[in-house]
Amino acid sequence: MANTIKLEIVTPQGTAYSEDVEIVTLPGVEGQMGVLPHHVRLMTQLVPGEIIVRKNGQDHFLAAGEGLIDVTSDRVAIVTDMAIAAETIDEARVEEARQRAAARLREKISSEEVATVNASLARSLAQLRVKHRHRKSPEP
Repeated sequence: MANTIKLEIVTPQGTAYSEDVEIVTLPGVEGQMGVLPHHVRLMTQLVPGEIIVRKNGQDHFLAAGEGLIDVTSDRVAIVTDMAIAAETIDEARVEEARQRAAARLREKISSEEVATVNASLARSLAQLRVKHRHRKSPEP
């Protein structure tokens, strides 16, 4: 492909994505940002949300957690605690995790536990938002 940028997403479980893409849209700390080939050098924070990847004219969607983004003119490297393709998100399991986290926040817990539970809640909500946005509508 003539005008692409290498996207690499790494999680604690391993490489979640590694392909040449046309554009990637990321949830950054300052809002959504699009990265095209030949982008200016940039390092920023990834926040929980949706990564949109355009490859061969098709958009692919991933739910992402917190992490770091490193952009060069020919590469986008992301290190994150979560990256899950929309089509593989188990909505029932994620909803259970969201409910457990919300219930845990209502208990008396330490500030360290609050931070951990909030991070878990943010990851669950990101997955649910991505899944709901890209749920296939039933055919008429």
